[in-house]
Amino acid sequence: MSSSPDSVALVHEWFSPWAVGGAEAVVRELDQLLAPHQLYALVDGESRRPESWLAGRSVTTSFIQRLPWGVRRVQIYLPLLPMAVEQLDLSGHGLVVSSSHLVAKGVLTGPDQLHVSYVHSPPRYAWDQMNVYLHRNALARGPLGPWIRCQLHQLRQWDHLSAQRVDVLVANSRFTARRIWRCWRRRSVVIHPPVAVERFHWQQSREDFYLCLGRLVAYKRVDLVVEAFNRCRLPLLVVGDGPEWGRLRRQAGPTVRMVGRRSSRQVEDLLARCRALVHAGVEDFGIAPVEAMAAGAPVIALGQGGLLDSVRCHSRDPSTATGLLFDRPCPRVLAEAVRHFEDQRLWQQLPAERLRRQAERFSAQRFRTRMKTRLDESWRRFQAGDLRAPQVP
Repeated sequence: MSSSPDSVALVHEWFSPWAVGGAEAVVRELDQLLAPHQLYALVDGESRRPESWLAGRSVTTSFIQRLPWGVRRVQIYLPLLPMAVEQLDLSGHGLVVSSSHLVAKGVLTGPDQLHVSYVHSPPRYAWDQMNVYLHRNALARGPLGPWIRCQLHQLRQWDHLSAQRVDVLVANSRFTARRIWRCWRRRSVVIHPPVAVERFHWQQSREDFYLCLGRLVAYKRVDLVVEAFNRCRLPLLVVGDGPEWGRLRRQAGPTVRMVGRRSSRQVEDLLARCRALVHAGVEDFGIAPVEAMAAGAPVIALGQGGLLDSVRCHSRDPSTATGLLFDRPCPRVLAEAVRHFEDQRLWQQLPAERLRRQAERFSAQRFRTRMKTRLDESWRRFQAGDLRAPQVP
């Protein structure tokens, strides 16, 4: 950065081998972009693992690190996390960059510090997805229900308050930017997260199976995909694990195979060969669909959320299409979309080279370039004293 600050802090919620996804990919890129800097997190379960990218690194943690099961199951201490992140001492750092999907943006900074927060999402279970989470949570349906709702009410209050302390908000998609405005009444700029498109080979022939990929959690709506393929009686591989595994396994019909977690190399191979990736959840951005396009695979997905930033629908403009979007989270509607994709042989009408070019718009290099520009501009404006000038939403 031009006229760089003397000291930089990078804050993330937690570093854990059990939590590896798009947020962690962002942190790894920021780690390279901001060097040298000091790392902060609520808990750190990575720096002592020799195989980790954080092996041997110094990470300043909160008191949650010392609590029973704090590292492995940090979420059980949800009521304490806002207080814990506020106890991190960031004094002495001119620039603070946080990567936040829950509380990292809530760190305390002073008037001589610039805080830029990359927001993956306002916490879904405290805002618009609260009732969905409560409905699927057995504890929330029992005697503890009123207490859990009270805790989420308090989290919403703190979440809104802490968002006002951030100087610059960066959203990972236009959808997240709208959620930030809805929840916090703050404007943000959109910089899409990095996707390692270079990992994927995109010139293989498509085979006769469809793929559903990701963590098996409720909001991913893998149940809709499984039910749709039960109706279509077309071959589907479901890759991933999570709390929904047992229910989905019982739901799966004869053409649906639950194959569990697979290595990165195995996932790359499946994406390179599948007829299409099928996705039914509302994502804040959606890494997997971009990875599919990087591997030359079309995407069949719900036309909502952050995925609208990356996937172009065949029914709207066949000349630029990279997939097929359906309009309602309903097994019947998804089944109709899959049958249309199959009957029209759309995988043959969506050139792999076009899909790859679209995916390259979300490369790690593009993320680094845009993020560096935003940090440079924010630091210049901070030094000039006009940081709170209106930003483009």
